[in-house]
Amino acid sequence: MFLLVCAFAAYNLVVYTTAGSDNPSTLSPKAIYGKKLWQENNCNSCHQLYGLGGYMGPDLTNIYTAPGKGPQYIKGILNSSIRAMPRFQFNKIEAEALVSFLKEVDRSGYYPNYQAATRKNGWVEIKYKHEK
Repeated sequence: MFLLVCAFAAYNLVVYTTAGSDNPSTLSPKAIYGKKLWQENNCNSCHQLYGLGGYMGPDLTNIYTAPGKGPQYIKGILNSSIRAMPRFQFNKIEAEALVSFLKEVDRSGYYPNYQAATRKNGWVEIKYKHEK
């Protein structure tokens, strides 16, 4: 048991003291406002980002660059109340902020990311969109 505890402690020491992501993500002020709106309107209860969230609506990780989608499509859906989605009354500034947030989420990576690999120290190595 002592060896198991020591191995666990050593593993945690390595994982929590090594550098994390080499690619920190920063959001623009407009995208930060969009993220705030995303959270305040509980969008995550129905939609997912990177596969995390509700299952009533689609995953929106890559909606900005998806074929046939994009900023105009997103703005059109926001206030139209299609199917089970409530009719939100976002003004133009709020809609732009949500689109900006989803654009920056889309830019950060792919979902699902089939090219991810786990390092020996426990960190997951992923391919970002700008590393094509």
